[in-house]
This record gives sequence, C-alpha cells and structure tokens, in this order.
Amino acid sequence: MSSKFDASDFVDDDFQDARKAAAAAAANPFAAASEPGRAPTREQVDVRVGEMHQKLGELKRAQQELERERASLEETRRRQLEFTTGRQEMVQHLTRGVGLLEEAEFAARRDAEQMAKALEGMRDALIKVQTIQEETWTKDNFNVELTRALTTVENARMEWNAARLKFAVLSGDTAAENAAPPAATHPVEAILQQRSYAELCKLGLALTWPLALAALAIFAVLLLRH
Repeated sequence: MSSKFDASDFVDDDFQDARKAAAAAAANPFAAASEPGRAPTREQVDVRVGEMHQKLGELKRAQQELERERASLEETRRRQLEFTTGRQEMVQHLTRGVGLLEEAEFAARRDAEQMAKALEGMRDALIKVQTIQEETWTKDNFNVELTRALTTVENARMEWNAARLKFAVLSGDTAAENAAPPAATHPVEAILQQRSYAELCKLGLALTWPLALAALAIFAVLLLRH
C-alpha cells in the first residue's frame, strides 16, 4: 500500500535558497559584495557608483537613439502628410486644367475648321473672280458673260461678308471699334477751366444774388412783424 502524499517531496530546497538569496541581493545591492551584517566598504561603493554611471550612460545612449528614431518617424509622417496634401491639390488642379484646356482645344479646333472652310471658299471665289476675262467677250455673248460675271462677283461678295461676320480679323476697323472712346469734356467744366479765380467769384455772385436778396426780404418781413 502506497504512503500518503507529502508536498515536501517535490520542493527543491536548493532552488528555494537561491531564489531567496537573489531577492536579498536585489533588496541590498551591497550584500553580495560584503559579509552579512557589515557596512559596505569604500571600494564596494566606488564599484557600485561606477556601475550606476555605466547604466546611466547606457540609458542616455538608449534615450538618444529613441529621440533619433522619434525625429525620423516625425519627419516621415510630415513627408507623408505633405505627399497626401500635395497629391490631392494637384489632382484637383490638373483635373480642372485638363477640362479647361480640352474645352479650349475643342473651341480652337472648331474655329480652325471653320476658318479653313472659309479660307477655301474665299480662295475659290478669288480664283473665279480673277479668271473673268472681259477682253474675250464679244457682242454675241456680252450679255451672257456679263450676267455670269455679275453672279460670280455676287457670290464672292457673299463669301466675303460671311467670312467677315465670323472672323473679326477681316474687319480693318475692329481695333478702333473695340477701343474705348475718350471721355468728352462737359461744356460747363470747359467753361469753368477757362475762367480765373476773380471771374469765378463774380460768376458765383451773379448766380446767388437773387437767393440772397430773397433771404434778406424774408428776414426784413419777420422783423417788421415782431
């Protein structure tokens, strides 16, 4: 028959003693270097101070490394934010610019096509007008050729008028019409500018004396009533 369970059979006494010694050494850093119950010696204190300085140096180096890493991360975050903002801004600007330029290009292409058609029509009309040769007309075909020539000239005139309505560059007086006319000087201002100060005073007196006379008459009537 087996014996009763004893918890002390599974306890490692050496391990327990080592753990207690480590805890005591952590509580008293000088206990490991000195005998129990004795104060630490100067050499032991110097050794511990040196160890503390060494640990502080390691902590400072670790802090500096963390500071450099933090600065690098902040710079990376700033660049990422700059990239995101710049990307959105340029997408908006470029989208708007592409739309505007496409519209302007379409209008310019349309105007160019219309101008090319008008140019072709004017060239044809010019050739037809230039090919009219009056010296070849005879008495027999004079009326027919004259009618044909008048028709050609009229068609050329219609071509010219249509092109001139579409393209302002064909009108020689366009720049003069678009220019703002100079402001005309008011006649009264012109008269006043030509007068001297004394003449202006006389003119003012001549214009205001009836009012002054009427005011004096009203003042006199009021005095007589009182």
